[in-house]
This record gives sequence, C-alpha cells and structure tokens, in this order.
Amino acid sequence: MAKAKHTKTNAIRLLEQQKIQFDILEYDTVDGQVDGVSVAGKIGHPVAQVFKTLVAKASAQKLFVFVIPVAEELDLKAAAKVVGEKKIEMLAVKELLSYTGYIRGGCSPVGMKKLYPTVVDVSAQEQGSIIVSAGKIGMQMHVQLADLLAVTKGQLAPITTIQE
Repeated sequence: MAKAKHTKTNAIRLLEQQKIQFDILEYDTVDGQVDGVSVAGKIGHPVAQVFKTLVAKASAQKLFVFVIPVAEELDLKAAAKVVGEKKIEMLAVKELLSYTGYIRGGCSPVGMKKLYPTVVDVSAQEQGSIIVSAGKIGMQMHVQLADLLAVTKGQLAPITTIQE
C-alpha cells in the first residue's frame, strides 16, 4: 500500500516496522485550511471517517491521547472517567512537541516519543477504517481501526460531547 515516496514520519516508520497496511493521503496546505473538516474535503473522504488526535494531562507525568472525529469535541469529564482520573485538561500547544515529538495539526496517535494511554472514540467502530494524521501537516494516513488500536494499545470509549 504505502509504497510511494513520502516523508517518513515516526508514525509511518512504526506502521511499516509492524507490517501494518495503510495508505498515505496528502493534501495541499497553501490555503491555510488545515482544520479536520477542511482536510476531509481535500482528501475526498467523509468527515465522519477523519479523526483528530488530542493530548490531555492529569499531571505532568500523566498524559493521555484521545482520538476523536474532527467535527466533534472531547468531553473532558467522560475522557477523565475512562482513564480513571478525576480531572484532565488539554496539554498546552507549546508543550506538545516536547512530549509527543509532533506539532499541532500534525499530531499522530502513532509514533509519539512515548506510548501514552490512548482512547479512540467509539464512533470509529462505525467506520471500520479511519483516517488520522501521519505525523506531519499535509499528510494523513488511512488505517484499519483494529490495527490502530493494536499499535497504540488503545481502547474504544464514548469520549465526545453529544452534539445537539
């Protein structure tokens, strides 16, 4: 699958090492439209199939990764409950690179500096395969949900706010 010449990010290297099949989807970033909903349109996939990676913390030593649909918002209370914490808060953007090795807009749940506890929103089950950042702005990867859960040692749980 991923045989074309692409920048090798940590996420891509890790998937290749584990012999996990995936497709790379690249998109143009010149217009500055790099939010998830815009990206879904650029790569020609339904918004419900494209997921964003968020990093939250309970303390400096306890970080958690949450993978949710791009059009949804993380429910911090539900997410905290799933990971067994009383309270969590989003990691500051300025801290993202030092903890994960990735920058905002290019943060992949795969290949971070450490393997943090990872939770994927339960809505991903409806998709079978999902699209997440490949570790660089302008590059996404399409991967089977089961493979993503295996490589991140992730779990499924309802962690988004209910949209009215």
